[in-house]
Amino acid sequence: MESTIAEGPSLLVRPGLITPPRRKLRVNVLWSLAGNAVYAGCQLGILVVLAKLGTHEMIGQFALGLAIASPVMICAGLSSLRIVQATDARSDHRFQDYLALRILTTIAGLATVAGILYFTNYPPITARVVLMVAVAKAIENLSDVFGGLLQHHERMDLLALSATLRGTLSLLTMSIGLYLTRDVLIAVSCLAFSWALILIFFDLRVGAALLSAPCRTGSIGAALRNVGDLLKPPWNWRALVAIGTLGLPVLIAAALVSVTTNIPRYFIEHLLGIGELGTFAAIAYPMAVGITVINAIGQSAMPRLARQYADGKLQRFSELMLGLVGIATALGIGGVLLIQFAGRAILTVLYRPEYGNYISVFLWLGVGTGVFLISGILGYGVNAVRHFRTQMFVSISVALVAAAACGVLVPRWHLTGAAIAIIMTAAFQAAANAAVIFYALRSRSKRGNA
Repeated sequence: MESTIAEGPSLLVRPGLITPPRRKLRVNVLWSLAGNAVYAGCQLGILVVLAKLGTHEMIGQFALGLAIASPVMICAGLSSLRIVQATDARSDHRFQDYLALRILTTIAGLATVAGILYFTNYPPITARVVLMVAVAKAIENLSDVFGGLLQHHERMDLLALSATLRGTLSLLTMSIGLYLTRDVLIAVSCLAFSWALILIFFDLRVGAALLSAPCRTGSIGAALRNVGDLLKPPWNWRALVAIGTLGLPVLIAAALVSVTTNIPRYFIEHLLGIGELGTFAAIAYPMAVGITVINAIGQSAMPRLARQYADGKLQRFSELMLGLVGIATALGIGGVLLIQFAGRAILTVLYRPEYGNYISVFLWLGVGTGVFLISGILGYGVNAVRHFRTQMFVSISVALVAAAACGVLVPRWHLTGAAIAIIMTAAFQAAANAAVIFYALRSRSKRGNA
């Protein structure tokens, strides 16, 4: 027997949360940009704190934790289902089905990370840091399913507020923990704790208000009871299997994207050591500024692109897609010019003077990021047309290109080689994503004319 709690804009009973007439895309972009910018800035702040209060090894341990835990938690936690959820223009599945599936697989993801650490030879402190990063990513997975609900309703303002709260609180608690103890494990534990607070006191309450008819009260206890109602057995296992089947290709693709992003880090850690990995991670993170902007634009535009494609409005889809690519190109060029003229000063101010010696690596990373911005915005277009199976094969090919490039270039040119490998990988991915979109539009046009 399925839950009687329905989902739909007509059931949003709180005045502050009732879905308004569809917002203009630029308003959603601004909200998303604001939230993502604050969140990315806080993540950069965490690396700055680690660099100034800690050591290269601490940054390396944290970066290794992300490199191991992120792909596993993306895969096992099915966080890629947010794409399926946000592009579900016809509401084929209920929110409670997405939530139940995410909880089950997130638990499996934590067990997988623990198993990986059991069979590897990392030092105990490094293994504990990696496991705690996995706990934090598990909490983030649960927040993400509520983010998918907000994105589906185009409530980018609430999504931005969640990201802002999560970013600022994590930076504050992690900084305090590291300052008082100089222990990276305690600092990462503070990060996980802060994300849990935001999940309980914000994400659950907002999600309950969106889904409940009527919402019992404004208390956190009522929010937990409302969400608990969604998870009462018996679960609709047929729906869980259907969602998992639909999301499996995009799940594999998202996991491969995460692995591909971290392949240079795996090679650096293995060939050059965890200290050099820490240096590379710190130098690469300022590139998140451009990625933050592109993610804000892509996340806001993706539901609209999905509707335009589903409704057969291919001319509007193409015009919007070309505009987004133009923005990505302009951001990439601007970033490279900024690094050319002020890169050394940026590294010196953010971290320590010795980081300024890596200006050439920073510049190559800027070029790679510029190409990646184009690839990333095209990736949102691929998500919108829902060619998930094709996307999976593209991601496999991109991962192979990344591994081959790093295998050749990192041993020869070290960190510079890793940066050049990123450029080659991003260029291949951009071309592949463009080809998928072109094929999807051509196929959709033929179906519409038939």
